[in-house]
Amino acid sequence: MSLKKSIRFLLIKSVGQYINLLSFVHPKKALHLSYTLFTNPRIGKISEDKLPEILRNTIKETFHHNEDHFQTYTWKGNDTRILLVHGWESNSARWEKTLPHLQKSGSTIIAIDAPAHGQSSGKEFNVPRYAEFINKAVEKYSPSIIIGHSIGGAACVYHQYLHPKTSIEKMVILGAPSDLKTLIDNYINMLSLNKKMFTLLEKRYLENFNFKLKDFSGGAFAKHIQIEGIIAHDTTDTVVAYEEGQKIASGWKKGKFITTQNLGHSMHDDDLYQEISRFLFEE
Repeated sequence: MSLKKSIRFLLIKSVGQYINLLSFVHPKKALHLSYTLFTNPRIGKISEDKLPEILRNTIKETFHHNEDHFQTYTWKGNDTRILLVHGWESNSARWEKTLPHLQKSGSTIIAIDAPAHGQSSGKEFNVPRYAEFINKAVEKYSPSIIIGHSIGGAACVYHQYLHPKTSIEKMVILGAPSDLKTLIDNYINMLSLNKKMFTLLEKRYLENFNFKLKDFSGGAFAKHIQIEGIIAHDTTDTVVAYEEGQKIASGWKKGKFITTQNLGHSMHDDDLYQEISRFLFEE
């Protein structure tokens, strides 16, 4: 293990130890700290004056939803509209390598910045809020295709579960997690948090979103999805386990599961994009 990784490992474990100690003397503070660390992205924000080049020559729109606002970027094309939904600690610029493949179809492409990412507002990210942003964008643009990466893919699955009757006809999910409980478990293991912290975090989600962690599952939501789709996941993904993609695919009757190798979590690959394009535009 390199010195840099060793320092990071010790820092993470010391933060976890601090939260564990805090859970006995100030459980509310311990919960606030652990929840904040789990839901507040450290990177992914971009300012208007430092927009990545790929986002500069686009039609930019800002939408307001409750106390939030979110940003979209549109590459104008024909009447076929595609909505792109990025993942954790990212922003709409992550689609730079995907765009040329989609633009060959002549489609209009819209990318959305997630809560607390890109130019969208907020400090906290969660899938239910992201699904609300997605729904506003779907109502505005009426896309027939939606493509989500990582936790953005999970938000697309959840959105389709909540809103099955929209303009969306096909969906593509890349490297997406299925179970919120798995994400929480991984987070707890990384910090070596005690069982009390898991109970507190589960209670927080139940109070905030009215669901138990075990019930928030892409595999379960996918059973209700009626549209066609692709679920692609890489065997070497170290961010979201390959088995998570399998869970989503197992519930989705009209979903085709594609296994890739040596692409990691980014899933950028010409052959994969060509297969996706055939599914979207030729079938």
